[in-house]
Amino acid sequence: MSLLEELRRLQENAEGRLAAVNSPDALETWRVKYLKGALKAAMQQLKEVPGDQKPAVGKALNELKKLLQDAYDARRAELRSARVGAAVGEAKPDITLPGDRPPIGHTHIITQTINEVCEIFARMGFTVEYGPEVEDERHNFDALNIPPAHPARDELDNFYINEATMLRSQTSTVQIRVMERQKPPVRIIAPGRVYRPDTVDATHCFMFYQIEGLYVDEGVTMADLKTCLDQFCKTYFGRDVATRFRPSFFPFTEPSAELDVWFKYPDGREAWMELAGCGMVDPNVLEAVNYDSEKYTGFAFGMGIERMAMVRHQIPDIRLLYEGDVRFLHQF
Repeated sequence: MSLLEELRRLQENAEGRLAAVNSPDALETWRVKYLKGALKAAMQQLKEVPGDQKPAVGKALNELKKLLQDAYDARRAELRSARVGAAVGEAKPDITLPGDRPPIGHTHIITQTINEVCEIFARMGFTVEYGPEVEDERHNFDALNIPPAHPARDELDNFYINEATMLRSQTSTVQIRVMERQKPPVRIIAPGRVYRPDTVDATHCFMFYQIEGLYVDEGVTMADLKTCLDQFCKTYFGRDVATRFRPSFFPFTEPSAELDVWFKYPDGREAWMELAGCGMVDPNVLEAVNYDSEKYTGFAFGMGIERMAMVRHQIPDIRLLYEGDVRFLHQF
């Protein structure tokens, strides 16, 4: 059989097989078998063709190569067009159906708690104030009746930046800044982060959130303070919440107390958990901001935001609020 006859049979066989190709994988198999295999083998036989026949055989080889390559390109385009058409057909939207809501996040449980607490106190007439997290000693200590030798000012209990500047250890600094620029009556709450080098455990962290409350006016009493916090706890935790006030001491309030709530752990344990420190504003604090302590009285309180969230949602460990585990956060 002459090489020209072999080329005609190769053409017929290749075209017949190409017509049956219906997938990219099958097309690639065809390309390797005919364009790379059979056609290349036929070209290698050209050197054995007699000299007077070589022009005709060479011309036939080039024509066959072009014919098969064009047929391959056309079939590949057909398969690609079919795939694109099918994909478009599958993805065609049904405009009569409601749209898909894209997945979005939500506010962190701490932010949710701050917003809800602020909203409750707003209904009691309190306005929200903010202050800097980097403070000077006057606002963090001096104006709050904390003398230079007081242990609360120790370097081991605070994050000092330099001798006169520090990360605030309490949001009480905001009440001083508000009273410096505003005359009574004053009724504010101040949420924000505070920093103390505490040992991290289930109920303590070196950075946490507080919300400070302050009410100064004529005739404010301890009964007003107790009523305010009691009503807040019943609103936030539920009317059956158990609370208690314990005598305590803070340099900036006199008398002072601590507010505890009865906490039920998920494992069944129950115990009192400290929620807030509070008391009547010390006259020395009022005098430090040029308030007449003979005319005005007031109360102040500071509550831990994380602890409120822990009591409300029975969260056993404060560290869960900061680890960023979405399995935990998605519950809120």
